[in-house]
Amino acid sequence: MLLKPCSTVASRRIDVSHSNPPAAPRGIAGFAGLAGVAGPFSIDTYLPSFNDIGASLGATPLEVQQTLTAYLLPFALMTLWHGAISDALGRRRVVLVTVALFALASAGCMFVARIEELWLLRALQGMTAGAGMVVCRAIVRDLYDGAPAQRLISQITMMFALAPAVAPVLGGQLQLWFGWRSVFAFLVLISAALWLACWFLLPETLPHHRRQSLHPGYLVRTYWKVLTSTAFLLICGALACNFAAFFIYVLSAPVFLMRHLDVPATGFLWLFGPAMSGLMLGACLSGRLAGRLSPLRTIAAGYLLMIAAAAGNIALNLALPPALPWSVLPIFGFTIGMSPAMPR
Repeated sequence: MLLKPCSTVASRRIDVSHSNPPAAPRGIAGFAGLAGVAGPFSIDTYLPSFNDIGASLGATPLEVQQTLTAYLLPFALMTLWHGAISDALGRRRVVLVTVALFALASAGCMFVARIEELWLLRALQGMTAGAGMVVCRAIVRDLYDGAPAQRLISQITMMFALAPAVAPVLGGQLQLWFGWRSVFAFLVLISAALWLACWFLLPETLPHHRRQSLHPGYLVRTYWKVLTSTAFLLICGALACNFAAFFIYVLSAPVFLMRHLDVPATGFLWLFGPAMSGLMLGACLSGRLAGRLSPLRTIAAGYLLMIAAAAGNIALNLALPPALPWSVLPIFGFTIGMSPAMPR
């Protein structure tokens, strides 16, 4: 969900108009989408288990919420490096290694006895879960540019949107049937299936002659060039604000739904259903606009939708008490605008 500076700046893109363009592997959108599902599942699947985790580990609600912080900070930091590492070592190798490490961290979460241990293992999950989301976009840019790349990224975004919608529903059922540790057992199974799918289905799209160095001097020069670009910093700031607004909902979902709206642990679809439906609809809209509307106009339309949704949310909260369905409707409109507002 974050920009990948080194992957998009350091690696050269292939223009589809090139006289000898590489043949794109069949089903590449599906392969790339599969590579990115670990991130959404590791965030959303265990949200319905917050109360049970606190009771089991003797932790306060704040300490349990900090397991999300422990995950998201390394996730954000490593997003800056997954692209550079895959530029040097290849896309496929990075995905396979990080998925394996994510599976090991998830297995460790099943056996923790203290909240501090869960913080540590969640941090390891965060360090590895973002690789698929970063590298899959680099794979797209290895193969396409312009409108074709925008269409393919829109398809991948639609696949990403399914995971957060399904994850809390599955997590709620696992919590109800087997308890919170079963959620991390489920993540181990998902990771193993993903690793096998990538091993058999995901090709290497970055040939050796196009790989970049991991030499410190080269990386310092590249990151300095990127991080001193005004345009890049403005884009990062805009995207950060978009996702900060969305993750306010994600981080507050257990309290907001279960305490204020009296939704059971199996009812998290009330929040994630509208949010992910909006993201899918926005991705579909973005794909259809590719080649028909300029990127700047597409981004502007996305921001207008988000502004309207945010204003509507304020108005609803001032006028009406918290209740379903109107307390969760504005997030549907907001996420419709998020997809077109993402730079291509």
